[in-house]
Amino acid sequence: MTMARPIVPCLWFDDQAKEAAGFYTSLFPDSDIVSTTRYGKEGFEIHGRPEGTVMTADFRLAGQDFLALNGGPQFKFTPAISFFVICGSAAEVDALWAALSDGGEVLMELGEYGWSRRYGWLNDRFGLSWQVSLGDPAEVGQMIVPLLMFAGAQCGRAEAAMARYADVFGGPGVERIARYGAGEATPEGNVQHARFALGGYKFMAMDSALPHAFGFNEAVSFQVICDSQAEIDHYWDGLGEGGDPAARQCGWLKDAFGVSWQIVPGALSRLLRDADAAASARVTNAFLKMKKFDIAELERAYQGG
Repeated sequence: MTMARPIVPCLWFDDQAKEAAGFYTSLFPDSDIVSTTRYGKEGFEIHGRPEGTVMTADFRLAGQDFLALNGGPQFKFTPAISFFVICGSAAEVDALWAALSDGGEVLMELGEYGWSRRYGWLNDRFGLSWQVSLGDPAEVGQMIVPLLMFAGAQCGRAEAAMARYADVFGGPGVERIARYGAGEATPEGNVQHARFALGGYKFMAMDSALPHAFGFNEAVSFQVICDSQAEIDHYWDGLGEGGDPAARQCGWLKDAFGVSWQIVPGALSRLLRDADAAASARVTNAFLKMKKFDIAELERAYQGG
């Protein structure tokens, strides 16, 4: 059973979700904040967030969906997952670089490299990692592409991860791949750079044997939006196979490669935003106690059953 579902990057903040969403939407075309949710009294013993504060901000960048979450100080962004931005002109690169680098940290200086006439890598003021490059967004089909860097203990596993993901989501899988040659810092044959697609959503991947002091964590996760319990079961089982059982809570899981996913029923957003505050509170109490989401149980909570 394979299928393609919408994928939405989720960015974990302490208390800057709305501020960050506002900043990012000011930088890209076809961007806006779609909606926000706030914490209620329900589940305080689990989430520990003050009532009335922002929980999530749904937003779009260049027509692509993102979610910002105020989850607490537990997780910080690392360059293990960055967002590769393909700009159609050098002027676009320079303007985006100037805005994102303000108050941030440069990892690779903006300049000319073998793969691009205009490229740079940085962490922005919130710590989120971006790679900004001159290229052809139409050729890729997506202006902003998540890039997974398999480093440390995960180095050399990029190709296996892409194969696993393609099997779970159903093709088309790898679209383009370049490998390291002999004598490079990362072993020959490992993935130097690859682009792959899960359904219609594009990702990039690379291996790196350099001594990075970071890896994947929950600061960036990927929501898989599902229409049915069968889809939830499929993605939960497929992505969760070989992963960390201790990392499973509220629809979250960590896969065998350390990447975090959220397997989420599409109906959850509707139930949480319902005008009936008591019904939404019951749904919140129900889902905070779940590991894998149970749509029928969420609907029963909503109905007061």
